[in-house]
Amino acid sequence: MASDSNEAIFIGHSEEPDCGHPQFLNLKRANRHGLIAGATGTGKTITLQGLAESFSQQGVPVFLADVKGDLAGMAMAGSPDSKLHEPFTKRAAEIGYDGYAYADNPVVFWDLFGEQGHPVRTTISEMGPLLLGRLLQLNDTQAGVLEIAFRAADDEGLLLLNLADLQSLLLWTAENRADLSKKYGQVSSASVGAIQRALLQLDSQGGARFFGEPAMEIADLMRVEEDGRGQVNILAADKLMQSPRLYSTFLLWLLSELFEALPEVGDPDKPKLVFFFDEAHLLFDDAPKVLLDKVEQVVRLIRSKGVGVYFVTQNPVDIPEEVAGQLGNRVQHALRAFTPRDKKAIRAAAETFRENPALDVETAITELRTGEALVSTLMEDGAPSVVQRTLVKPPRSRAGPLTAKERAIIRSISPFADKYDHEVDRESASEVLAAKAADAAQTAEAVDREGVEAVRKEPRRTSSIWEKAGKAAVDAAAASAGGMIGRKLSGRTSRASPTKSAAGAAAGTIGTELGKAIGFPGLGRFARGLLGGLMR
Repeated sequence: MASDSNEAIFIGHSEEPDCGHPQFLNLKRANRHGLIAGATGTGKTITLQGLAESFSQQGVPVFLADVKGDLAGMAMAGSPDSKLHEPFTKRAAEIGYDGYAYADNPVVFWDLFGEQGHPVRTTISEMGPLLLGRLLQLNDTQAGVLEIAFRAADDEGLLLLNLADLQSLLLWTAENRADLSKKYGQVSSASVGAIQRALLQLDSQGGARFFGEPAMEIADLMRVEEDGRGQVNILAADKLMQSPRLYSTFLLWLLSELFEALPEVGDPDKPKLVFFFDEAHLLFDDAPKVLLDKVEQVVRLIRSKGVGVYFVTQNPVDIPEEVAGQLGNRVQHALRAFTPRDKKAIRAAAETFRENPALDVETAITELRTGEALVSTLMEDGAPSVVQRTLVKPPRSRAGPLTAKERAIIRSISPFADKYDHEVDRESASEVLAAKAADAAQTAEAVDREGVEAVRKEPRRTSSIWEKAGKAAVDAAAASAGGMIGRKLSGRTSRASPTKSAAGAAAGTIGTELGKAIGFPGLGRFARGLLGGLMR
């Protein structure tokens, strides 16, 4: 008999003649990442569901994307009335799954579109030009112009929160391209126009909903319930998959946020968070080398933050070698050998396992039944275990979708309903640039009407730098005080919090305005960087 323990997660039971034994995933090695691969219909989703349940039971929060809608059922216990009841209970008995019983999980639903879960948002500034360039499918020249626009916004103290801010910034960049080209490098109207068209396309796909506030706080993904179970975060991705680049860019952004926000912990007794990346090939399709290097770096280093990343894909060759070499825990379901590429994939998959003299791995991969897999995990000493043909355990929660009513009930009892469901619209780049444009238009009209000399003698239409600095400081102080009180009450911290955005913007505004006055245009970046370092 076998089941989960405080040290290991039960995966299933090997089927070796006369020597079969339970297969476990060592929790101390679970942050060394993993791979779940196999053709459609071979059991990948059930394997993912079973692992996610077990991680939650051991107090490890989980984040996963629900591409087909089937994983939403994790919020509900399985049922004896289900058509899967008989095969699941039969399988549990066959593998000696001790204490197998139906149970639900502490699920929180998320959705970039805010329809099937709490909205997931970040700001344009937090996303940054590199990931935005991938999301917008920009070429090198266009990506360079976007980088210049971000640099200029930084120098001008402009807060970039949503797509409207970025559109306003690009319009301002086009209008001032001559001056910007002298300061930062060539800015062409054609490149700016291409970026604007890409933004329109992203907006038409619903991407605008992803950018804004309140931004997601990483700590809210890592909650542990009072009963000790880790929170299961499920991203509704069925609609999102219609925009695969948005899907993959979001997940890469989330990984990057986790990497930057979490402290170093080495190899903990169990992971701080486990992240399942379904349809993982989308992350690497047509990705430029600079982005692949970033993915490889994040995957390599994030394990020391206690985060385990498990890639889920149909074909293991979809994962670049630099990344695949870091995936220590492997569950390989059946692959089909119809083409030379298929045969190459099977051969490559077989070569990644530690050899088992009693098992022809290359042949076994094509013969596995649904629910069977070849399993190899990292042992206590960090070495991979000998590959075993394994019958994977059944899940305890529902294997299938929720009804709309069930999903609504789960969402209504979420601890985050009041926090994320309503968007906040603060003054940011679009409003600031619009005000500047309006002021410039009024000044031009006055010049036409009264003449240059008369307008020069009029009182200033805009606040002085000291008035701007004072207002920014007061706003930032108020935001900071409110944020600190909120964090004290809720115990939350996050680098993406509105408090930090407000304070950083205020510091940048003060520094930028003073810098212009004293001839130090980089002071805004310096102030933001200094404040950012102090607030981490």
